Amino acid sequence: MAKQNTDKTVKRSGSDLEISIVIPLLNERDSLRELTGRIDKALNKFTYEILFIDDGSDDGSWDVIESLSESDNSVKGIKLRRNYGKSSALQAGFVEASGRYIVTMDADLQDDPFEIPSMIQKLKDGADLVSGWKKVRHDPVSKTVPSRFFNAVTRWTTGINLHDFNCGLKAYRKEVTEHIHLYGELHRYVPLLAKWQGFSNIEEQEVKHHPRKYGRTKFGLSRFMHGFLDLVTLLFVHRYMQRPMHFFGSIGVILTLLGIAINAYIAILKIFFGQPIGDRPLLFLGILLVVIGVQFFSIGFLGEMVNKNRVHKYMPGIEEKAGL
Repeated sequence: MAKQNTDKTVKRSGSDLEISIVIPLLNERDSLRELTGRIDKALNKFTYEILFIDDGSDDGSWDVIESLSESDNSVKGIKLRRNYGKSSALQAGFVEASGRYIVTMDADLQDDPFEIPSMIQKLKDGADLVSGWKKVRHDPVSKTVPSRFFNAVTRWTTGINLHDFNCGLKAYRKEVTEHIHLYGELHRYVPLLAKWQGFSNIEEQEVKHHPRKYGRTKFGLSRFMHGFLDLVTLLFVHRYMQRPMHFFGSIGVILTLLGIAINAYIAILKIFFGQPIGDRPLLFLGILLVVIGVQFFSIGFLGEMVNKNRVHKYMPGIEEKAGL
């Protein structure tokens, strides 16, 4: 029996499980049986479980998952109450997964399960995370061109040398998924989140990409705009969450000093040269810059007060202990 409402699990496996394959899906009924068969062939030398995360499908995908779970002990399912998005679906799968290694892949048959054994070997050799790279893609130009631009910008801003951040086929050590939390649209930035948690051994593997066989893509061009906004949010929060004054205060000081300099210049014109200044736009610009600068500085100061007074339960990642 499968698990419903976030919240519907099927046949839990033992602690000796090697691989948990987490597969988020939305309306992929036609591909699920074929995908399960491909995974069975690709991983016949491993102990594994398949976790299908039904993210609010309305095409009967859950009925197929229940049927598969009844006939195959390796298949499990989680049905979310509604469509929460890919990140939330992955997070639900990470919580339920019990394997030593976690693999994520899409349910549309475009990811190749036969790539998984070599990715697992890289993890066994010491990698924390292995990200797939769809070097040859079978997608329309409307997806491939924006994707290349998105990946180039992300690579430049994060310092992580990956060609395909958004590839659904990734493999992780269990410790990585235990130390990250996905929500919103953060599934694109799992390598960045892992790096920030101290898992810096991130490798890339070129993988096969198959044409979509059933259904249609669930993502449009808007996902790239959302992706850039998420990236800006992540970088800002990571760098300035604990020190908001460094960001807002710096801007405030610069604007205030610039405004004071402009007003000093206006004052000199009035005092020493007797020029009228009441109708000069430069006077109002100087006043405006001082006011905005003080506001920015005040925001940073308030942010610091909130940081110092709130109950902060942050615990840094501990890699090893000795003598404890």
